Amino acid sequence: MNNQKALIEGLIFLAGEDGLTITQIQHALSQEDITSIYKDIKTLKKEYAQTDRGIELVEYANRFKFVTKEFVYPYAETLFQQEKPVHLSQAALETLAIIAYRQPITRVEIEDIRGVGCEVMLKKLQARGLIEAKDHLDTVGKPLLYTVTDAFLDAFQLETLDELPELPEHQQDDDLFHEE
Repeated sequence: MNNQKALIEGLIFLAGEDGLTITQIQHALSQEDITSIYKDIKTLKKEYAQTDRGIELVEYANRFKFVTKEFVYPYAETLFQQEKPVHLSQAALETLAIIAYRQPITRVEIEDIRGVGCEVMLKKLQARGLIEAKDHLDTVGKPLLYTVTDAFLDAFQLETLDELPELPEHQQDDDLFHEE
């Protein structure tokens, strides 16, 4: 397979923050030769390690994923801190509503309500300063607990969370936020 390296790169990119295991890559490519996959990953790591690249390929917990290089973060902060009207997608609004009504809440609880993964959305909302993860739930794995911030209140012109509209009594919260 002469474009295997490009396929691996694309698959890892598509996997986003979850990343991919070597087994997942091997399965997706229907490739028996794991050595050639490791060779292509090593080549990709070298290419992305160059100083003229803003991202790099890393391996954490046996998962390969792309991450932003550290020198990019100050610029990302500037980008996401710019004063601009809040334009949020439907998914972002749903995630924010769940957090606002149910805080403090874990990522898994949010995903259970929405029925879809929300890790990337949580990162985007954190980068915009609308939510924060200050605490950990005192349970196995110590998951982060998310809450809305003062910036959330400002963006939606609320003094306190008590000003949030009441949810209709005939609908359960889970049904209201579940994406179909």
